[in-house]
Amino acid sequence: MPGRGRAVSDTESAIDPTAMYRRPAWEPSGAEPAVDRSGPVLLVGTRKGLWVLAADTDRRRWSMAGPMFLGHIVNHAVLDPRDRSTLLVAASTGHLGPTIFRSTDLGATWWEAAEPPAFAEGDPLGRSLRSTFWLTPGHADEPGAWYVGGSPQGLFRTEDGGDTWAPVSGWNDHPNFVEWAEWPEQGTPDGSMLHSVIVDPRDARHLYLGLSGGGIFESTDGGADWAPLNLGVEAEFLPDPDPAYGQDPHCVRLHPAMPDRLYHQNHCGIYRLDRPGTRWTRIGDNMPREVGDIGFPIELHPRDPDTAWVFPMDGTDVWPRTSPDGRPAAYVTRDGGASWQRQDSGLPARGWLTVKRQAMCTDDADPVGVYFGTTGGEVWASADEGGHWELVVSHLPEIYSVEHADPADRS
Repeated sequence: MPGRGRAVSDTESAIDPTAMYRRPAWEPSGAEPAVDRSGPVLLVGTRKGLWVLAADTDRRRWSMAGPMFLGHIVNHAVLDPRDRSTLLVAASTGHLGPTIFRSTDLGATWWEAAEPPAFAEGDPLGRSLRSTFWLTPGHADEPGAWYVGGSPQGLFRTEDGGDTWAPVSGWNDHPNFVEWAEWPEQGTPDGSMLHSVIVDPRDARHLYLGLSGGGIFESTDGGADWAPLNLGVEAEFLPDPDPAYGQDPHCVRLHPAMPDRLYHQNHCGIYRLDRPGTRWTRIGDNMPREVGDIGFPIELHPRDPDTAWVFPMDGTDVWPRTSPDGRPAAYVTRDGGASWQRQDSGLPARGWLTVKRQAMCTDDADPVGVYFGTTGGEVWASADEGGHWELVVSHLPEIYSVEHADPADRS
């Protein structure tokens, strides 16, 4: 078998299982294929591999290519917006364990990281990485830099485009790690995870991250030190409902056009924070009471900091994590959370859908396209900011992530 970090050659394909990771030919995802694939591209990570979807400019006809990494868990796939060619995949593979794969041709060929993310040798807490979960490109002034969050709740960084990774010791070895994070006991059903790694576009040293569970944390020195940022966020499952840390954020987003504004979908509501403030406001209190404000994803309009989308789920006592009352819908706010409107046109009247925290995204077109994938293997798209939904593809494996991409080469 080829060593880690090497490209796969044709002569090795008969003995090397990674040869099967190459992107298959494009095929229609509906009645008609996308003719030129000049519209949005979606990277769809699933429990059994990676698919790529590509649309025409009008976002009405789609083509698909996949699977890649068939049989392996793809938690997240992200295209670097800085060079529009580097594609990284956070995967949990049967034979290589948790790792990162890299492509520069939209999945036509792949390399595995020469040094995948891992806790430091001789880790004093005995941590061993179970999965690579969340990918974030670094600052625009740091080409080649990326972050990945894992399970257990470790943070790792590369400076060479994903080939070699190192632990961020300021987080992983922080003296308060055991107090802040879920270790060694992990209360999150699928295992604790570090997610929502955010880099302030104005300052590469200003970082945020989310812990499920544990809360939101901020660094202003490039990750050397961290502090909780959870005031006002409820934790109904703890004895103290308003603690300094211990909450369960599901997804945190910073608005690129207004970097002092953050939104997040939490286990206990939807919140907004305007810096330099430090206390979150529960804007989910303005959602319809019969729907509630529990869910996993939250996504933002790329230009309007007052517009955000969520996909609510049933957060009643048994926590089924499906559409409330079996009536699926997205909800949008266009006034920073002061009010919310239901968006269900085109969705099934009855359906118990689950949308995971990384499985919703927006594009940068006008009007904005909104997309989500379900654990039932469906990808839904709206070309009019949620006004109407169309089914793009169905019968995929359980969808873990959906990310918009704008590759320079769409061949």
